[in-house]
Amino acid sequence: MELRVAHRKTKNKKEAYRINALLLLNEGWTYSQISKALLLDEETLRAYVKRYCTGGLLSLLKDRYSGSRAKLSQAEIKEFCKYLEDNLHSKAEDIITYIKKTYGVTYTVSGITDLLHREGFVYKKTKIIPGKADAEKQKAFIEEYEKLKASMASEDPIYFGDGVHPTHNTEPHYAWIKKGEDKEIRSNTGRERININGAINIETKEAVVRYDDTLNAQSTIKLLRKIEAKHPLASNIYMIIDNARYYKCHLVKEYLVDSKIKLIFLPPYSPNLNLIERLWKFFRKKVTKGLYHEKFSDFKLACENFFRDLKRYKPELDSLLTENFQIIGARKNA
Repeated sequence: MELRVAHRKTKNKKEAYRINALLLLNEGWTYSQISKALLLDEETLRAYVKRYCTGGLLSLLKDRYSGSRAKLSQAEIKEFCKYLEDNLHSKAEDIITYIKKTYGVTYTVSGITDLLHREGFVYKKTKIIPGKADAEKQKAFIEEYEKLKASMASEDPIYFGDGVHPTHNTEPHYAWIKKGEDKEIRSNTGRERININGAINIETKEAVVRYDDTLNAQSTIKLLRKIEAKHPLASNIYMIIDNARYYKCHLVKEYLVDSKIKLIFLPPYSPNLNLIERLWKFFRKKVTKGLYHEKFSDFKLACENFFRDLKRYKPELDSLLTENFQIIGARKNA
């Protein structure tokens, strides 16, 4: 009761966060759940509990960050923030140890957490990227891509191509669900999948897709022919793809000799540069995430309907499929 009254009365965001953390614990939330919800590390949460248990509400709300004056100088804070951007630390105690060793200044867990928040840091998961991603090769590709865009004829299109293999099964998805309750979604026991070979026109957001038993040289050539048929007036059709083996096989190379299509290969381990990957993610969200298809035939029809009616999603695709390429692997963290 004391915490709820204090939460209603306080106008201090920092105090509200601390009180809210304890209230959520009292309602049965785990430290991990609260950590994700409030963007606080678990050590900080445990420190709040300890302070409340030993000293009550006043101890919990007491700011131990030596008033509004920073313990580190502004120059030191700037230097420290640069260090933290280049080095990963998952525990507040490790950061405290680093500051103590480097600057001779001691922080409490809550104190360093407050400092990190003020400097724009949040506690969240790292992002997995391909281990062999080469940032310099990605930058070089983007430069060449921009040159191509500047010099190509107006009637010549650019496509991004790739294959995707959705499985006939329900994928769990985030949704707004009443606290303390679960929302159950049925799943399938089968593992049948659909092989989709496709390409997206980056200007019109129109997709060209094929459904094949397997993705190989023959199915790829059929896709290329389908793309060519859409552009009778084009002199060149540029198709940006990854380094899948079937794009480089003899049959495809032979076909391309008399074709308008010019294949442009992405740097290895660079799915971030292939804009069709965003389309595949959007496709899964609309067709498989949180949606149940009892029969495989129903699932296949849902996939086909998505691409058949792709125009209905154009406003969303215009926002999603922008050429704001993100470079990955630029930092090598220890």
